[in-house]
Amino acid sequence: MDLVFGVSWLLTVFLEGIHCQGVYAPPSVRIVHSGHACNVEEERYTERVYTIREGETLELTCLVTGHPHPQIRWTKTAGSASDRFQDSTVFNETLRIPNIQRHQGGRYYCKAENGLGSPAIKSIRVDVYYLDDPVVTVHQSIGEAKEQFYYERTVFLRCMANSNPPVRYSWRRGHEVLSQGSDKGVEIYEPFFTQGETKILKLKNLRPQDYANYSCIASVRSVCGIEDKNVHFRLTNKTASPTIKLLVEDPIVVNPGQTVTLVCITSGGEPPPTLTWVSSNETLPEKSVLNGGTLTLPAVTAEDAGVYSCLANNNVGNPAKKSTTIIVRALKKGRFWITPDPYHNDDNIQIGREVKISCQVEATPPEELVFSWLKNGRPLRSSERMVITQTDPDVSAGTTNLDIIDLKFTDFGTYTCIAALKGGGIPEISIDVNISSTTVPPLFFSFLVPPNLTVPRGKSPLVAQEGDTVELQCLVSGKPKPIILWSRADKEAPMPDGSMQTESYDGILRIVNVSREMTGSYRCQTSQYNGFNVKPREAIVELIVQYPPTVEPVFTEIRQGLARTFTMNCRVLRAHPSRVLRYEWRLGSRLLRTGQFDLQDETEYVIRSLNRDGYGEYTCDIINEAGVGRCSFLVTGKAYTPEFYYDTYSPLWQNRPRFYGYKLQWTQMNPGAVDRIVAYRLGIRQTGQQRWWEQEIPVEGLIQPGELITYNLTELIKPEAYEVRLTPITRFGEGDSTVRMIKYSTPVNPHLREFHCSFEEEPICMFTQEKSDDFDWTRHSAATRDTKYTPNTGPSSDRSGSKQGFYMYIETSRPRLEGDQARLLSPTFNVAPKSPYGTTGPAYCFSFYYHMYGKHIGTLNTFLRQKGQTTPESPVWSLSGNQGERWRQAKVSIHPTSSFQMVFEGIRGPGIEGDIAIDDVTLEEGECRDPPPNNLRSLAPPPESHIWRLCVTLPLALFSRRR
Repeated sequence: MDLVFGVSWLLTVFLEGIHCQGVYAPPSVRIVHSGHACNVEEERYTERVYTIREGETLELTCLVTGHPHPQIRWTKTAGSASDRFQDSTVFNETLRIPNIQRHQGGRYYCKAENGLGSPAIKSIRVDVYYLDDPVVTVHQSIGEAKEQFYYERTVFLRCMANSNPPVRYSWRRGHEVLSQGSDKGVEIYEPFFTQGETKILKLKNLRPQDYANYSCIASVRSVCGIEDKNVHFRLTNKTASPTIKLLVEDPIVVNPGQTVTLVCITSGGEPPPTLTWVSSNETLPEKSVLNGGTLTLPAVTAEDAGVYSCLANNNVGNPAKKSTTIIVRALKKGRFWITPDPYHNDDNIQIGREVKISCQVEATPPEELVFSWLKNGRPLRSSERMVITQTDPDVSAGTTNLDIIDLKFTDFGTYTCIAALKGGGIPEISIDVNISSTTVPPLFFSFLVPPNLTVPRGKSPLVAQEGDTVELQCLVSGKPKPIILWSRADKEAPMPDGSMQTESYDGILRIVNVSREMTGSYRCQTSQYNGFNVKPREAIVELIVQYPPTVEPVFTEIRQGLARTFTMNCRVLRAHPSRVLRYEWRLGSRLLRTGQFDLQDETEYVIRSLNRDGYGEYTCDIINEAGVGRCSFLVTGKAYTPEFYYDTYSPLWQNRPRFYGYKLQWTQMNPGAVDRIVAYRLGIRQTGQQRWWEQEIPVEGLIQPGELITYNLTELIKPEAYEVRLTPITRFGEGDSTVRMIKYSTPVNPHLREFHCSFEEEPICMFTQEKSDDFDWTRHSAATRDTKYTPNTGPSSDRSGSKQGFYMYIETSRPRLEGDQARLLSPTFNVAPKSPYGTTGPAYCFSFYYHMYGKHIGTLNTFLRQKGQTTPESPVWSLSGNQGERWRQAKVSIHPTSSFQMVFEGIRGPGIEGDIAIDDVTLEEGECRDPPPNNLRSLAPPPESHIWRLCVTLPLALFSRRR
């Protein structure tokens, strides 16, 4: 059953008449942080530095002002950040990167712009801290000392770890801490060029006691709670670098489909080395199986060929490496060409002269390639007139030549070139060349015809329309018939398929879905392969692609009021053919006007006095032989969207204990563009609800540009958030809507009769950090705080029991020292007027909740700091020591005589388990009632003492009218 809620809204709309220059403002921006920050430092001359541990969640919020409300974009290092984090966060106020990695550190920029003035940009540098496991490598130096009868053996133990900030190293031998000078046989140093990246332990002229267990400890001094890491190495008189053996041949030549097994074994090394395989193809094939030092490649293909290396490493000396090459047999790309007599520079082949038939094949491995020749199916051997040669495979691709000396009629027939590999297993490639008689001219016999290229009549220029499929054709003659190569002739541009050259066996180039960019000249030319090895023949084909007119604007929305006059223009940008252009203006399907272009490149249509029937979509079609280009104009009387004003000073106020009110303000975008706005429809719904509750707000008179409109919402339930929708209404009907969120936050106006802060919002109710203390209070929630940093201390939820709620606390982990102080200052409060019948100042009750759990808890003090105060501050409330794992309330009455602030001071105890937290800070007029008992150490409150009180959150209140 639906619940019906009642809400009382003020029906008065205030037209405050603030002009553009007072309301519209360029953007301003600042960056605040939340999430798992370790520390935030203010640099003196540059941006802030936000320190975070790798793997934590980065959360930065860009707080903006300006009207209209600025659009926000996050970038990284002055470039786009979308490749670094989720695209959905790039344009949000809050940038959130969970599980942040080291490469995501850098400078992040928040850019806000609203079209007024220059964009506002702020940045913050994110420093990601991490510490990898250290690695110890061992290097030995063995040399013979001259003129002496002993050998000197020196060992270097090198410790390295990747980290940020720079790592500090320490060495131990067993349980003994090694330091420079503690042992004459030991030297500890950092190489100059490493800049702290490594620490070397040098053992000079090894002694028996040097054979021991060594530990390297890497530390970043517990920053961000990063614990120290260590690595161990045992040095013995058997410590040695690795050696390996490959139990395979090199190279390994196999046929496709075979299984290859590579076996690598260790032949030495202490500690025992680990074995891995790597490939020259960057990664091992997905199908490969690795088992220790054995690598199996099933069903190899040509893509699996390459160099495979076995690596052995035990961190002593250099890794051992041995390689073998896998070669997969293959034959491909068989082709031939015929060369006329090279000594006579003639394109014709004549009886009595020399002719050469060449055959080429790509072979792997090339040294296994063998050729054989057949004539009419019978083996052909090299002789004085039939000379068979083969090129050196190391010089060029495998090629064989058949030179026919003093060509005779008896040489007619079919010649076959056969290519094979010695190892077998690969199908042979055979190529046939037919030599036969065609004509018998005088003086010479021509049986082979040189190539010739022509373009068929009517095929150039070839006219097509964009989107068609076209065929460019060159007729090729000759015997044998050569391959045709197509390319672009008029520019250095690729062919339609993206290549620079395309082969065709029938002389036809087929282009599917032809576009205007393909207009131009195409060259067809003969190839030397599968044809005569003579000067190429070529021809040109012109392609002309016609396309419909390109026009602007493609779409435009025109907002106009009734009885107004305006003009619509449609312009031609380009078209082919550009002649015989005509146009048609329509409203919907109704034809308004037609015409033809002469010399102009645009047409217009004028509305003299707009009436209701004139609203709708107007189109202008510009037509040529290839098709239609269309301009569209949507004429509407809809009002533009309202623009919510987000910079209202103190828009939220405490209505009653369970409710709050909100001052909603907005301006109207281009109010004069359409008919007068007669009302606004205001919709509101609680976050997470489906139903909108609506009310119509009448508007009297004309709204001026930049005029600020105010509407007060009351009886909103604490701490619920609401979605507000605002829609302008004119005679035409409803205009464009705009939506915004209203969130409850503690009012920060210090002049109110009641002040309450639960630290749920980033501005923390105008509390500020003391500049002269030792460290800062931190805003946190149990959901984001990592208890593994400082276990057994700190709250597990906020005061209300919510793990999502926020509170303020002091983090007492390193580098904090005992006695360090952190001070948090409230906003300044004005004192209420004194009673004419009293002699003392007004009384206030100052209350708060505190959480002091941990065996190293220090002290929590509160001070009253008054304007013009000259005497030293003394606490109005103080408590020390472990108070248990729960929230407790403190109250104290204060009597200030001038403007004042309340100060929280947290003092660090003797250890890291000393986090102190506060929440739900309240200041009310009047003396405190029933202050909670406090039997622990506490200072007696002075006459002007104050207290804080808890504000209770109640259920949702109800609205009238639903939709």
